[in-house]
Amino acid sequence: MPQNPERRIGAFRLIAMLLLALGLALPATPSFAQAAGHVRVKIVKAGLLVGGGVGSGTLVYRGKTYPFKVSGLSFGITAGATIGRLDGWASDIREVGDFAGTYSSVGGGFALVGGVNGVHLRNEKGVTIVLQGPKAGLELAANLSTIVIALK
Repeated sequence: MPQNPERRIGAFRLIAMLLLALGLALPATPSFAQAAGHVRVKIVKAGLLVGGGVGSGTLVYRGKTYPFKVSGLSFGITAGATIGRLDGWASDIREVGDFAGTYSSVGGGFALVGGVNGVHLRNEKGVTIVLQGPKAGLELAANLSTIVIALK
């Protein structure tokens, strides 16, 4: 018994739409996909006019933890010393190696015994890090900062 041509075309369209929907629902390949990671940093800063800081942290990216080192300089109005613990997110990471690099930031802050710190950083590979958290110490700052992150 021959099938109706309209029925065949309708079945073909249904299969084509299901395949298209399945293709759109699948995630992009990991090499081209951009993902975000959770960042936790401990940093010690000190300075008078020119400031410096060092610290360490971890990046949790795609289920794996990557330790890293932080170092940086700030130029501008800087006076005092603080210890901070920051948490946040790094976005636009294509591969974990993109996280390492030189980041820049313009910002300021004030702490007298305790305060809140926040920073928005971006590196040459397009990775953006947004961090915030408490800091302790005495600091007055309005500066341009360069921060270098190196994976361990």
